[in-house]
Amino acid sequence: MRVVIQRVSSASVTVDGAVTGEIQQGLLVLLGIEDADTTEDIQWLSAKIVNLRIFGDDAGVMNLSVKDVHGDILLVSQFTLHASTKKGNRPSYIRASKPDTAIPLYEKMIVQLEQDMGTIIQRGIFGADMKVALLNDGPVTIIIDSHHRE
Repeated sequence: MRVVIQRVSSASVTVDGAVTGEIQQGLLVLLGIEDADTTEDIQWLSAKIVNLRIFGDDAGVMNLSVKDVHGDILLVSQFTLHASTKKGNRPSYIRASKPDTAIPLYEKMIVQLEQDMGTIIQRGIFGADMKVALLNDGPVTIIIDSHHRE
């Protein structure tokens, strides 16, 4: 699994003119799933996301997690995170899982994040044409790949 995490002051997802998920202070998490992903990847990545210390403390040092600041998470599926641009100018998405594999993993990630956060996770709609709006705070953007554990 690969994620792009953005610390936001606000973020929302709109599908067909209707807001499907919306948060104020928290994390916008774009999630890319590949066939090699497992439940272990979900558990490791969820723990990393909710405990990642990228919010400022009283001294202005990034020392607090989204849980510490009582923030929210907006999770959005994004197969393009597994784009390969090695050949030519048209990205290949061969590494991205097809919906029959990706949807159950996406849903398991939602459940795991909710369990780890102790709150409802806002989300987009898997496979939909989503309009994502955000106000990146910082800006702070972190990329994590569960297969590299970095």
